[in-house]
Amino acid sequence: MKGFAMLEIGKVGWIEKEEPVCGPLDALVKPIALAPCTSDIHTVWEGAVGERENMILGHECCGEVVKVGELVKDFKPGDRVLVPAITPDWNSLEAQAGYPMHSNGMLAGWKFSNFKDGVFGELFHVNDADGNLALLPDNIEPEEACMLSDMVPTGFHGVELADVQFGDEVLVIGIGPVGLMSVAGANLRGASRIIAVGTRPVCVEAAKFYGATDFISYKDGPIAKQVLEMTNGKGVDKVIIAGGTVDTFAEAVECLKPGGKIGNVNYLGSGDYVKIPRVEWGVGMGHKQIQGGLMPGGRLRMEKLAKLVSVGKLDLSKLITHRFEGFDHVEDALMLMKEKPADLIKPVVRVEK
Repeated sequence: MKGFAMLEIGKVGWIEKEEPVCGPLDALVKPIALAPCTSDIHTVWEGAVGERENMILGHECCGEVVKVGELVKDFKPGDRVLVPAITPDWNSLEAQAGYPMHSNGMLAGWKFSNFKDGVFGELFHVNDADGNLALLPDNIEPEEACMLSDMVPTGFHGVELADVQFGDEVLVIGIGPVGLMSVAGANLRGASRIIAVGTRPVCVEAAKFYGATDFISYKDGPIAKQVLEMTNGKGVDKVIIAGGTVDTFAEAVECLKPGGKIGNVNYLGSGDYVKIPRVEWGVGMGHKQIQGGLMPGGRLRMEKLAKLVSVGKLDLSKLITHRFEGFDHVEDALMLMKEKPADLIKPVVRVEK
């Protein structure tokens, strides 16, 4: 089969591979629509997870089931399905402990384009199909369904990690597609004021649509200084980090109220250490909590998020700015994510009707 792959750090290209083998609990799926992610850029051009050779990229798509193992109960060939970017091993001890995304090792629920071939192939393998696939509702377009793989659940997980509550003032750092979904999730959870950090007009307009009330630009000076000025020196209740670098945490801690919480869902592709400012962290005793997490993945999360779209409470069309027709355009879409033109939020490739 044909697939678009990371050949080595800094190099991508089309390759031919043997079709994956379907185990008794697994499924083989062909993509209907797919989308590249900034994580693919970190993986290939920053070598963020180390060297990978001839690994098919991609972890965002929806598809059609081609084959299922003999022990799969709920899916059959021909089913159109949502596919989460994170596909845990649901019988693992880590999953039983409440951390399925780390099943059988830290971040090991992230399989596609991490340590097994991803979804940018003519066929891809899904482990534990009953636990990881979800039926694609008829009223959700395949292009928008791709956003349910990673952008929506990751952005919403930032909201969960920050524990956003009714009336909270929330800062969202970074309003790419994940940050936009953090804005949407914070809004759905009842945040009163949502301050968004971002500069690209297309993202600012989308953030307004999803519920952001205020905007600041890192180009205008330190984020924390601006937030403290906007809040009369009090800071915010919660911070969601959906962009930036290892240095962003210092800004987040500085503008957080005592007892506040930070939820990080940003993939830190480079840097050795996260720095926490001692005094602003209450010299270690400020009750300023920091959580960083990979979204849980799995079927139940896909089904619940899809319901929000199906009933009209979450409009994903605002995330998609570039559309391609045909599998051969995967490389074009990926390079858009690498170059990040001013009018880009998210590109999607429709593989088949």
